Amino acid sequence: MKNEKIKKILTNFLIILLIFFIDRISKILILNIAEETQKVDIFVNSFLNLYLVWNKGIGFGFLSFEDKYIYHFITLLIIVINLIIIYLVYLEKGLKSYFLLVILGGSFGNLFDRLYYNAVPDFIDLNYKGFHWFIFNVADIFITLGIIFLILLEIINYKKVK
Repeated sequence: MKNEKIKKILTNFLIILLIFFIDRISKILILNIAEETQKVDIFVNSFLNLYLVWNKGIGFGFLSFEDKYIYHFITLLIIVINLIIIYLVYLEKGLKSYFLLVILGGSFGNLFDRLYYNAVPDFIDLNYKGFHWFIFNVADIFITLGIIFLILLEIINYKKVK
């Protein structure tokens, strides 16, 4: 029983760490390009560009404010939400806990940037015929996928119960 708990904790930690490092590597590569060329504005193809912006808000640039007190409040709120997610991972079993870990890994990536840089580097620019989606990063992808899969899992479970 004790070995199973230790194994679960290690597995959870490795999932979070893997996602965190995938995010960190992508951001380090972009920041290195920015340091060498003084900006990042790379045309990849007709619907994808790499364009570096610094996000002081939450996901996809929402709630961006210049006021440092609001920034610190949002950072504190993110830390509290991460603690709640950690608690939920502890309570949950099965797929739900893995989707929460995916969210947590991405959130830790962005939280690291908020604490280290006082902003989050976003650089993935999707567009179609002149319409640009919000610029985002790899951590945002993991957070979004985790949320989407949690919603789908809840829908599936709801239909099973009904």
